[in-house]
Amino acid sequence: MSRIKSPCVKICVVHSGTGFCVGCHRTPEEIGRWVRMSDAEREEIMAALPARAHAHKAAHARPSRRRRARG
Repeated sequence: MSRIKSPCVKICVVHSGTGFCVGCHRTPEEIGRWVRMSDAEREEIMAALPARAHAHKAAHARPSRRRRARG
């Protein structure tokens, strides 16, 4: 049994623009194969998740009211 747990947070919605789940930031293929992946494959994906999450948040960040007022 693998020691690397799933990053799933039970928010399973794939963003149409990025192709990543908005909850765990994995692709549908990665989610589907997770239980059959080696620890090395899982580690590689886990290492990529913070950057994916950051990119998702940055792409969907709303400008502050102050920034909108300046236009």
